[in-house]
Amino acid sequence: MNKKLRAGLIGVTGYTGMELVRLLAAHPCMRLSFAASRSEAGKRLGDHYPFLEKLPGADLVIRQPDARQAAAQCDIVFLAVPHGAAMNFAADLRGEGLPVVDLSADFRIRDAAIFEEWYATTHSQRALLKEAVYGLPELYGEAIAEAKLVANPGCYPTASVLGLYAALKHGFISSEDLVIDAKSGASGAGRKAAVPTLFCEVHDSFRAYNLGKHRHTPEIEQELSIVAETPVRLSFNPHLLPVDRGIHATIYAKLKGGHTPDEIHAAYVECWKDAPWVRVLPKGGLPETRNVRGTMFCDIGLAIDPRTERLIVCSVIDNLCRGASGQALANANLMCGLPVDCGLVQAPLMP
Repeated sequence: MNKKLRAGLIGVTGYTGMELVRLLAAHPCMRLSFAASRSEAGKRLGDHYPFLEKLPGADLVIRQPDARQAAAQCDIVFLAVPHGAAMNFAADLRGEGLPVVDLSADFRIRDAAIFEEWYATTHSQRALLKEAVYGLPELYGEAIAEAKLVANPGCYPTASVLGLYAALKHGFISSEDLVIDAKSGASGAGRKAAVPTLFCEVHDSFRAYNLGKHRHTPEIEQELSIVAETPVRLSFNPHLLPVDRGIHATIYAKLKGGHTPDEIHAAYVECWKDAPWVRVLPKGGLPETRNVRGTMFCDIGLAIDPRTERLIVCSVIDNLCRGASGQALANANLMCGLPVDCGLVQAPLMP
């Protein structure tokens, strides 16, 4: 492609915006042409992000968010703004005919009443919910390619759904009594200044938060219910790790049907053999966050506890890349007719 597609990014100053800027700087077929932020408008993007100097996009001037201006300068727009604000931005951009990838939660939940219950926010764009496609490429790639509005999945749901998909699809586990014990790096809380995520509050400590009430719970239940073809209700329990980025979900499920460890492992390998970013580890292998850092990979390890008759799934992703901005770029690739992995083939950031 000689002429690069023009991408807009509204909400350029958060961690997900920062990660998208990084990825777009090296994208072979897409360039950042419009960057917007209410708080940083007027600044040169390279001054705001010194890491961008001498890379594509450094000389862009950050603008105020404006749908008409974006329509004049973009072929597709990413929304990296908080939930509640994204829905109206999305409506304005769709009104200008622009395809949109929304990184917020505003269009992930198919039932507006459930969204309003968990997010304590009125959904002002219910009509757009019918248009939105859930942006998990492994499950909905064909629909994403035809979509004009994609709801980018949450980070915890991405790890959880990919981790459980094969087991539920093959009927290896019960859809009841599922427990997801997940841990995230501090960047998952966003870039805003807040005491709970200050360095001295996070470093050398480990804590749970939002037990029984985390907002990703209905999103995970929604997608797993589709896979299981029956309503799923689960216990989702997040924790904060003293690291910058990464998610490790340890998932506990009740086995059914007397399936052997070899049979379950073989089914996982077969399920994901054509998925470029899902890596099922060899039998006995368990994933680590460092092996997916800065990438689109989801590493999955399996264990069976015969005493409790449970399947234990460990699913690991990078929360900023696979769990947010990289996945958004993969969705944009599909929407624009590009290979899903365009600009996203990279080794983990080591050590």
